Formats: sequence, C-alpha cells, structure tokens
Amino acid sequence: MFCTVALSASAQHKAAATGEDKKESVDIKSLIFSHIGDTYEWHITKIGNTDLKIVLPIIVYSKTSGWNIFSYSRIEEKGSSYKGFTIAPDGAPHEGKVVEKVGNDYVRPWDFSITKVTLALFINGLLLVLVVLGVAQWYRKHPDGKATPKGFVGFMEMFIMMVNDDVIKDSMGANYRKFSPYLLTAFFYIFLSNFMGLVPFFPFGVTVTGNSAITLILALFTFIITNVTGSKVYWKDIFWPDVPMWLKIPPIIPFVEFFSIFTKPFALMARLFGNMLAGHMGMLVLTSLIFITVSISPVLCGSMTVISVLFNIFMLLLEVLIAFLQAYIFTMLSATFIGMSQEGKKEAELAK
Repeated sequence: MFCTVALSASAQHKAAATGEDKKESVDIKSLIFSHIGDTYEWHITKIGNTDLKIVLPIIVYSKTSGWNIFSYSRIEEKGSSYKGFTIAPDGAPHEGKVVEKVGNDYVRPWDFSITKVTLALFINGLLLVLVVLGVAQWYRKHPDGKATPKGFVGFMEMFIMMVNDDVIKDSMGANYRKFSPYLLTAFFYIFLSNFMGLVPFFPFGVTVTGNSAITLILALFTFIITNVTGSKVYWKDIFWPDVPMWLKIPPIIPFVEFFSIFTKPFALMARLFGNMLAGHMGMLVLTSLIFITVSISPVLCGSMTVISVLFNIFMLLLEVLIAFLQAYIFTMLSATFIGMSQEGKKEAELAK
C-alpha cells in the first residue's frame, strides 16, 4: 500500500520541458524536521489535494509598530508579507520564524505567537487537569474513606502512590511532603506529554518534551526550588566543604561545587530532550525508508515496507517504555537534588 501511494505520487510529477514522467526524490531531511519542528500551523491530514490544518494566530511586538495580531495564513505563502512581517526563508537567520522588514534588514520581533507546540502544551495541561479533577471528584463524594476506588480512579490511586512512595519518598526521605505536589505534577505532565506524542493523530502527535525550551523550563523549576529552599548545610557544603584547606584556598572544590549547581538542571534538560527527540526521529527515519526505496525498485520497496512497519511497531512499544522511564528519571533526580539541599532541616520545619 505504501509503495502504491508513493509510486502514484511520483508519477504525477512531469518534467516541464520534455513532458516525460519523472520520479521526484523525497527530501528526507525536510520531511523529518518539518514534522518535529515548531510551526505556526498544525497539519492534521490531507484529503485529496486539500490540506486539513489549523492555522494559528501570530502575536508579535515590534519596536516600530507595536503589537500586531493576525492569522498565519496572511504570510503562509513563500515571499508574502503582511504589515512588513514575513517568514524568514530557508538558509536565512531565524529560518521559518516571523521577521519584520526594517529598511533593508529583517529584524526578529518579540514573538508571543500560539505555535503548534504551544497549543499542544495547552491541550496536555487541560487533559491533565481534567484527569486530576475527575479523580479528586470521586474522593469528594466518598469522604469517609470506606469505599474502595475502582476502574480508572483505582488505577490512578495506585499510580500516584507508586510515584509518591517509591520515587519521591525513597529519594528524599522523611522531608518529602512539602515537595510532593510539584514532583507529582512534573511526573504526570512529562509522562502524559511523552505518551501523547506517540499517538499519530490530532490533537495528539506533538512531543512537546522534544523541544528544548520546554525541558529547560521544567529543569528551571527544579533549579529554583532546590536553591531557594536550600538549607545552611547545603550552602556551606558548596562554599566551604569539608575538604583539606589547600583545596578550599584557592577555592578549587568550592568552584566545582558551585558549577555543579548549574550542571545538574542542565543534565535534567538535556536527558529528557535528547531521549524524546531521538526516539521520535528514529521512527520517522524508519518510515522514510519506504519513500527512499520506492524510486529504486517496487520489490525492494515492498520488502522495506514490511521491515519498516515491524521496526516501527517495535520502536513504538519501546517509546512507550521510554515515555515512562524519562518521567521517572526526571522526577527521581529532581527529588534527589531537592532532598540533598534539605540536609539539616527538620521535618517539622518543612511541614509549615
């Protein structure tokens, strides 16, 4: 089926000069990066020659013209512009982003647009809120604690207790209660976002954790909580650790310890971003093999189709496991970093 579609699509393109049929080569790089990249539209599917998509709003602030809000459809076509704004062409600085023409130069305005990743963030957040409120509603209806939750509520209770007791509590010790709300939220948001990126149809299909800006913000929350709530013992171990004096003056170890404050959240960001992006790209590359081999031989294409589909099924199952593991690892390391910063604080002090 894949080969037939690809061959039919290739046969429709004709040479302008000779009128002979030519099989158009597939730009695999463009195909992959257009899928995993952030855009101002959300392509859903194609019906015949019509693209079914959601065109998102452009919201920019320019130093020359102030706030501007308009639809992406106004500048969607290559070379088109609206009020001096256009999309930076391939190879140009800020490629694929909104730029403004000021004189003979193109300047990047402050961009607050609702992009595909932004919309996916809202959808994931709304879905998580609905799940949490739905579970909470059951407990409001059964305040006495005598009823046993079943079905989805029972599964969520088991899931939440597993993360709270086996991940957060084991990593932080007795001083875990104050930070459980943040860590549980981080775990379930990351897990939900990872899982939704594996479902290939709207409103799913966008792996927001494959965007470094998203993982940066998640890691930044852990960084702020770790250092703002850090105890005196935590800061003493950084700036005046229990090591020989010749390692403290000059401040060799203090410098290393201070530098580690920033490397820990960076490792959180890079690990989550790298694993989710790599898995998604791997599945796209395997799918692209079908379109690469179609121009070589229908027989080879048929063989590669079977191999590609089987490998994609294997990769999909693996990605489901990775979706859970990455949420687990991020939460466990965040709990460990925060727990280390609480050394010397009493549980009663944290419970205030």
